[in-house]
This record gives sequence, structure tokens and C-alpha cells, in this order.
Amino acid sequence: MNLQRYEQVSQAADFASFRQGLIDFAHDMDFGLIAGVLAVERYRAGEKSEYFAIGNTPPEFLAAAKDPGNAKRDPVHKHVMRNPAPLVYDQRLYVDAGAGDLWEMQAPFGYRTGIAVSVHMPGYRRFLLGVDREEPMPKDPVKLSRLLADLQLLAVHAQDAAARILIPADVPRLHPRQVEILRLTMEGKSAWVVGSLLGISENTVNYHMKQLFKQLDVSNKSHAVLKAIELGLL
Repeated sequence: MNLQRYEQVSQAADFASFRQGLIDFAHDMDFGLIAGVLAVERYRAGEKSEYFAIGNTPPEFLAAAKDPGNAKRDPVHKHVMRNPAPLVYDQRLYVDAGAGDLWEMQAPFGYRTGIAVSVHMPGYRRFLLGVDREEPMPKDPVKLSRLLADLQLLAVHAQDAAARILIPADVPRLHPRQVEILRLTMEGKSAWVVGSLLGISENTVNYHMKQLFKQLDVSNKSHAVLKAIELGLL
């Protein structure tokens, strides 16, 4: 893999450039989807663990996979939470784990086969990284080993950027009107349609969206929706 791709990720200045760097890297590996999660685990009484996500996970998949019980049954999730070794998954892994229904749920969104790795960091933190696609993994063991090595090295380069960028100093508080606008935007509605549904002008919708760009540190509507979902604001 080109060294510049690793540097694009490790030296990312903000959420948008970090996300794009990960996506570009995944595409170079012939994977259409990539997701990273920085897990900050808390063990003191009354404290909850936190999870900060980044990637190009389809919003439709996030909506379909909201059941918190899925993660406890998912063999890939269980592996990366306790084992840093890379894991190659496909339908058989899920079936053998008694979770074939989870594979059936995620497959239509492009999650048919993939690779997942994790990096254990200081301070009870873990950076989890996975790439997914519809095509089978290469049968050539040399090519497969190269993919595993590339993803492991990417995770190492990405962990510092993840800690620097993904953990917000303060998660922004959105006005209920802003949340309404984001939800309708997520459904693919234009600013004019959103304004008509909410009884406000198109200019007012665009004004709210510009404020959201600043609050969420993004540059377009799709990134605003994804960032809001990842921060648990939608």
C-alpha cells in the first residue's frame, strides 16, 4: 500500500478528512465499506463505556441494526473486543456461531464478507476497524495475507487520529428544530420540501443546515447526517 495513504489517515486534521482517508484506503483494497470504532471502556461504578464511530456505514443499515442485543451475538464483534488478531468473516462464521440471522440481515447492505482487526490502546481504549464487501476473499493465501497486513497497519496508523478526532470535548446539543431538519434530510428530502413540511422557508432550512455544519464540523448534508447518527444525536 502507498505510504501516502497511511499518512493521509494518521495526519488527518478533522473528522471529514479522517473519514475520507479511511474510505480511500478501503477502496484501494477493493472494499466498498469501512467502519472504525473507538471504544472507551469504563469500569468504575456509575460510569458507562463510550463508543465513537467513523466510516461510510449506510444509514439504512444503522437503522436496521439498532437492536443492542445484536452486538452481544455478533461473532465478529465478540472477537475484536477480546482479540487483536485479524479475523476474516463470511456467512459460515455467522452460521457456525448460531447467528446466521444476523448475516442475513446485514448481507443486503454489502456486509457479506470482510476483515476486522483491533488495536488495544492505553487507558482502557480499543480501536476497532473493519472492511466489508460483497465479493469473496481471494483464495490466494499470499494476497489474503497482504490484505490482513494492510488493514492491521492501517489500524495502527489510525488509532492516534481516532483518539484525537473522534472523542469530542463536548458533544453539541442540537435544537429540536435542527433534529427535525436532519431527520427529514436523512430521508432524502430537499430543503424546499423540508421547509414545506415544517412550515418554514427554504432559506430558514438552509440557515439551520449551515449552523449544523459548524456545530458538527462537517461540510455537507450527508456528512452532517452521518456525524449526528454516530454521535447519537439522531
